[in-house]
Amino acid sequence: MAPVRIKPPALKPGDTVAVVAPAAAIERSYLERGVHALGAMGFRVKVSPRVLDRAGVLAGKDLERAKELQAAFADDEVRGIFAARGGYGCGRLLPLLDFEAIARTPKPFVGYSDETFLLNAMVQAGMVAFHGPMVAMDFARGLTERCVDHMRRLLCGEMPSFDLEGRDTVHPGRAEGELIGGCLSVVVAMLSTPYAPDFKGKVLFLEDTGERAYRVDRMLVQLRHSGALRDAAAVVVGAVRPVEGSEAESRAIAEFVAEQTADLGIPVITGLEVGHGTENFTIPFGVRAIVDAAACTLSFPDSPVS
Repeated sequence: MAPVRIKPPALKPGDTVAVVAPAAAIERSYLERGVHALGAMGFRVKVSPRVLDRAGVLAGKDLERAKELQAAFADDEVRGIFAARGGYGCGRLLPLLDFEAIARTPKPFVGYSDETFLLNAMVQAGMVAFHGPMVAMDFARGLTERCVDHMRRLLCGEMPSFDLEGRDTVHPGRAEGELIGGCLSVVVAMLSTPYAPDFKGKVLFLEDTGERAYRVDRMLVQLRHSGALRDAAAVVVGAVRPVEGSEAESRAIAEFVAEQTADLGIPVITGLEVGHGTENFTIPFGVRAIVDAAACTLSFPDSPVS
């Protein structure tokens, strides 16, 4: 039986949401544009005091970034938390965070890419977390109206169920399980650590950017060797943008995905608009998801918020 997940309370118009920077350093202009766009969704935005700190490529020292994230969860005024950007650095925070305390004050946490470290650690702590656009990146560059509306309705509890369509069915079947995963390179980096996801019976979502096809294959092979792919109930692939952006690289990635999942006997679909792609629809981790390869859909039958 799947564990009962802690669902965060739904957001409401006028709620205060925090912007934190747990990963790479950010530019003020991108932050300001993103905060303006987030505010246009109807939320009051509280920016972390140290969000523009820098320590090399990072948004401040590890301990300070961890404290800012922990403080946002502990802040009674804050109802939701949005990551400023990804890049690099979230993995360094894992041993510095008290995930049990975070789970006692559940709030929607939204991020992706390097935040894959945090999303899966939160799921391991019993929470629901959200793979979705980030403030000083996606929001700053501009999201489509339907992506913004999808996120708002999902976080505000106005969308108790929804489906996302993929582009290609790779292997047939139908399966369900809790959704985990995220950025492929980060998921692989979590293997053999105390923070690695539990893949058994899960729907494994994967996406990535800036990777050569052979590197994608190497990471899929590592997931096979670790047993993660064989444990999964289904595999769903979102945007995987190759480093060169060429059709040849994209075709090779698709072939590698098909090859490395061919003998698993589980449904595999690709091409969802989630992650580093043209659009980036928000999806919840740690909730029941259904993969129907015949329809090429990923469905969420239950609301991820309470």
